[in-house]
Amino acid sequence: MPLIQLTNVSKSYTDPGSGAQVPVLRGINLAIEAGESVAIVGPSGCGKSTLLNILGTLDQADTGEVTFDGESLAGLTAQKLAALRSQKIGFIFQMHHLMPQCSALENVLLPTLALKKAPGDALQRAESLLEQVGLKERMNWKPAQLSGGERQRVAFVRALINQPQLILADEPTGALDETNAAALTDLLLTLQKSSGVTLVMVTHHRAQADRMGRVLTIHEGVLQ
Repeated sequence: MPLIQLTNVSKSYTDPGSGAQVPVLRGINLAIEAGESVAIVGPSGCGKSTLLNILGTLDQADTGEVTFDGESLAGLTAQKLAALRSQKIGFIFQMHHLMPQCSALENVLLPTLALKKAPGDALQRAESLLEQVGLKERMNWKPAQLSGGERQRVAFVRALINQPQLILADEPTGALDETNAAALTDLLLTLQKSSGVTLVMVTHHRAQADRMGRVLTIHEGVLQ
């Protein structure tokens, strides 16, 4: 059984000027297996981020069905969807969205607060993950003291702290130079393989996309 499956999913938005419905996704059929690494590519405005948001339950399809780990998401309350996101999905964005007043370690631990995990277990995992990404000596530093690449490493670790089944990454290296972007892609794939988590990444960089296990292309809202 796929970890996540979309069946004939479509999504439109309302044009604020004309009020007309603008199709963004058209009849998407997609199955992603547990442990896969998948890249989604395509031109700007083709629906990549909308698809990622539907996979992450941040947005809902107009038509079609989405299932996660065998369970249909249709009809789930906002509370249940929020619980699913916090327990089973990790998000990485182009901007790291770290809390500036918190240390790297405290930022990593933030997602554990909602799950009320044992403080000792969460702390040990956070310290171990930060050490794995080369931030052992910087875990008590604030984001302003870290480089762009280091801040994004903290964001990677934060996405993994609750041991999710799925990581969704929306242009996670888009704000970095080519060298740092390649290094961060190496790191993300290493973490993905060592943890067995499923990874879906939206990217404009074909070279990075080709390093994933599978590459999906969207053109004018259609999966090709």
